[in-house]
Amino acid sequence: MSDSQDIDTLPSTGTDFIVPHCSEAITYLHRDDDLLIVSKPAGLLSVPGRHPDNKDCLISRINEIYPDASIVHRLDMATSGLMIIARHPESHRAVSRMFQDRKIYKEYQAIVFGHVASIEGFIDLPLACDWPNRPRQELNFDYGKHAQTHFEYCGTNEDGNSKLRLIPITGRSHQLRVHTASIGHPILGCEFYAHPAAKAAADRLLLHASRLRFTHPTSNIELDISLPAQFWS
Repeated sequence: MSDSQDIDTLPSTGTDFIVPHCSEAITYLHRDDDLLIVSKPAGLLSVPGRHPDNKDCLISRINEIYPDASIVHRLDMATSGLMIIARHPESHRAVSRMFQDRKIYKEYQAIVFGHVASIEGFIDLPLACDWPNRPRQELNFDYGKHAQTHFEYCGTNEDGNSKLRLIPITGRSHQLRVHTASIGHPILGCEFYAHPAAKAAADRLLLHASRLRFTHPTSNIELDISLPAQFWS
């Protein structure tokens, strides 16, 4: 997985099981001639899956309005939040390069199991694909790619679980899920890395891409777009 991809990315081959239909609409937060910034609802694929019934996805819906728009990065089906969509090839190349050069600042909001004692912290643990169990990832100190996440504690909810602001430095597949689980605080509702109590604590993955900040590739104006998660209040 390249750093030009975003966190919690599905494999490029998509998925071969039937995904339940997502009826929630896409939210548009920014539109111009070069790019769109949208919020993907949880439960919607970013790109079509392999199964014929999985054609409904973020980009197919956007292409009904913007036929030339294309995906630059992806969010996992279970993750909600902000994505940048290119409207033409030049914009796609420019935004892809910004992701590769780590010039796009990203924040995520998550609710994790239990009370996180640290006000903030830095997780630096290498990740590799767990091939027999893909798309799962695993900590691997032999040949894993370096992966770094900064986190900030933002309070505890009424159930005693912690709100975290997650700031990925690198962009590995499932990075935020594995890193939070590795410190003993898996994200609630996570089907891959949460223990049974954490998985059962939410009916969806409580992970949301909440902020994007970057310099527009054409106008050179800084864009700073935020949208809090519905589960954050």
